[in-house]
Amino acid sequence: MIEVTALRAEDRARWEVLARGYKAFYRTDVSPAGYDEAWRRLHGNEGLFGLGAHLDGRLVGITHYLFHKSVWMADVCYLQDLFTDEAVRGRGVARALIEAVAADARSRGAPRLYWLTQEDNARGRALYDKVARFQGFIRYDYSIA
Repeated sequence: MIEVTALRAEDRARWEVLARGYKAFYRTDVSPAGYDEAWRRLHGNEGLFGLGAHLDGRLVGITHYLFHKSVWMADVCYLQDLFTDEAVRGRGVARALIEAVAADARSRGAPRLYWLTQEDNARGRALYDKVARFQGFIRYDYSIA
C-alpha cells in the first residue's frame, strides 16, 4: 500500500537520492549546498510543500508544490517537481502523489492544479493524459542572466 505524507526528517537522505534523479532527468546540475537549501525551504515557512510516497516503509516518490496568486484567480496550485523510483514505476506512486497534491489544493479552495513536463517525457505524459487535460501550451524561458 502506498502511504503519502509530508516529507519527514527521516526522509532526508532518500529524498536527496530521488531529487538527484529528478534533476538528472531534466539535465539540471545542483550543488550539494543546493540540495541542502531546497530541503530547508521545504521545511521552512516559505509556502513550499513536499510530499513523499512510501511503499513498504521506503520513500519511493516525491513531489514539491506551491500555491500562488494569479491575475484571474486568488490561488492556484503549481506542482513543480514529481519523481518516482524507477523500480516502482507503473505501481501508482506518481498518481498517488498527484492525487495528494490535488486534495491539498481542493482543501485550500484552489480552482486549478497545473504542472509542466518535457514534450518527450512519454512515460510521464501517459499518466498525465489519464489524470489531467493537456491545454496545448508551450513554455518559453527567457534568460535573465
